[in-house]
Amino acid sequence: MQLWVLGSGSRGNAVLLESDGRRLLVDAGFGVRELQTRLGRIGVAPQSIAACVVTHEHTDHVKGATQAAAKWGWALHASEGTIAAHPPLATAGTTAFRAGDTLALPGFAVETVRTPHDARESVALVATGTACGTRAGICYDLGHASDAVRTAMRAVDMLVLESNHDSDMLRAGPYPPSVSARIAGRNGHLSNAAAGALARQLASTTLRHVVLAHLSENCNLPQTAATAVREALATTRFRGAITPAAQDAVVGPFVASAGRARVRAEQLSLAF
Repeated sequence: MQLWVLGSGSRGNAVLLESDGRRLLVDAGFGVRELQTRLGRIGVAPQSIAACVVTHEHTDHVKGATQAAAKWGWALHASEGTIAAHPPLATAGTTAFRAGDTLALPGFAVETVRTPHDARESVALVATGTACGTRAGICYDLGHASDAVRTAMRAVDMLVLESNHDSDMLRAGPYPPSVSARIAGRNGHLSNAAAGALARQLASTTLRHVVLAHLSENCNLPQTAATAVREALATTRFRGAITPAAQDAVVGPFVASAGRARVRAEQLSLAF
């Protein structure tokens, strides 16, 4: 299985998975032209993507979903709560599921799990390649790691994990107290320390790559996030790599095989 983070942050999120020639997009938080540009940087034709799963209704995850699906023939999937909160998804004929369902999609079995976030029915997911058995976890936009999330993310080969903010930088940052409290709250976003704690709980010899996602541009730095998670994993069995995702660049591909993953990552800068 191959994984790319097409971009991650408050201005847009999208993750591409490929297994046995089948392609799945998780979130489409960029406009159609931007999605096409980023996919073009890695040589992927948008119409080659079979399906897109939207994790929740916030603009940075759903912005281009309905237009892209109509333009390129993607099958859209989202939770019932997400569709209710973003009516264009219903108009676009999105297939509804409930958090906790497993979706049978071309090339993938996708397990979904409810996340604690300020959205109607947000989910994290684990996508398993039906041909290869490789498991990739996508876990962002959550205020804390619930028992259900921890259970779902066990034994993944690759993990895209939110590491949104450094707590000290958030307290000293530009946001009013109410916004800072929401970000740091139990239905907000994971701090670097919380990401490290969750990564530590999930560490195993099969987990070969952790990609840190949804980094705040105002209250975090890539090196700060990576250091926090690396220190949390230092005494575990984790022997893989830790890579911060970027808002304005594609990161990947990360390549893994079930149980014994090999990792290859290269940063592909976009011209802006």
